[in-house]
Amino acid sequence: MKRSTDRIIMSHAGSLHRPDDLKTLMAARKDGEPFDAALAARIKSAVAEVVKLQEDNGVDVVNDGEYTKRSWQSYARGRLGGIEYRALKSGELPSDSITAREQKYFPGYFKTPEAPGAGAALGQQGVFCTGPITYVGQAEVQRDLEYFKAALQGRNVAEGYLSALAPGTIEHWLRNDYYKTEEEFLFAVADAMHEEYKTITDAGIAIQLDDPDLPDGWQCHPELTEDEYLKYAAVRVEALNHSIRDIKPEMVRLHICWGSSHHPHTQDLPISKLFPLIFAVNADCVSFEAANPMHEWEWVAFEDYKLPAGKFIMPGVLGHNSREFVEHPELVAQRLIRYANLVGRENVIGGTDCGLQRVAHAEIQWAKFRAGAEGARIATKKLWGR
Repeated sequence: MKRSTDRIIMSHAGSLHRPDDLKTLMAARKDGEPFDAALAARIKSAVAEVVKLQEDNGVDVVNDGEYTKRSWQSYARGRLGGIEYRALKSGELPSDSITAREQKYFPGYFKTPEAPGAGAALGQQGVFCTGPITYVGQAEVQRDLEYFKAALQGRNVAEGYLSALAPGTIEHWLRNDYYKTEEEFLFAVADAMHEEYKTITDAGIAIQLDDPDLPDGWQCHPELTEDEYLKYAAVRVEALNHSIRDIKPEMVRLHICWGSSHHPHTQDLPISKLFPLIFAVNADCVSFEAANPMHEWEWVAFEDYKLPAGKFIMPGVLGHNSREFVEHPELVAQRLIRYANLVGRENVIGGTDCGLQRVAHAEIQWAKFRAGAEGARIATKKLWGR
């Protein structure tokens, strides 16, 4: 992943707003279902459009907007063999809720229509591992690469990357009905996803591993003490490193978040507790939320923490849940400079908390990127004196 060698560069954390016609076409397709000719042509052209729009709006390290995937998470279901969908039966637990710990403190709020869901209910569809986990997404990942590499041709950007789901986050929604232990199951997922990760990086494209599991697994498992949870999470880091074995760390960015949804977030683990986990991942760059009300203050954690050699960070300086707001460029610059003064200007690139598809409208998304680019220019002038 590119660093800020002579100026602060900007990237982002993934999914972007889609054209309305593409939304309609993608909604009609199931995960893993082949593209017909019309859909394939439209996605290819849309990827080219969104790469150009990122360049035009000041993004240096660009992606494909995640346009080839129905969602950042569910896409993996179509790329793994050994799983099936079926209704939950009596006694079967729903998927872990990323607000489970929070619900104990705000039970009234979580009963309101505005609150994020608390998980699946009896009779709803669940996703189960019922046989050996295999990777069956070879054609799809090759298609992703084909469309993206074509879109990068002629563009004046620093670098391109593609996102992929980390093993621990796949474990959030995939229930094990086959392997003897949860650890055996987790490492089987890691072995399967290694093929996707290696295919992307072997093609010369950097990869972002989306792993909200590392912070938000704490919310999913309210029965665990902090020490128990950190041990649980350490196993997920082992599996993640297993999945990126023989991939150079400079080709990998880790992205974490605290579940990304609208809720109080009072029970989130502070980032300082996660340092031993996230910086143990064999990825040169670590991206994390840093622009929202619960986590913006955590830049101070780097006052007492020395960034490991070779690592650099991508704090979110643009929020995805500040739906209608566009950050002022001076605020973006302040956020970047705080981190740069603590870890070194070459060890910071600007990012977003999560994918900006969550903001209110595509026009606001692009305005945020322009504000980010201007903020990076202001920060560069102050940090480099030019």
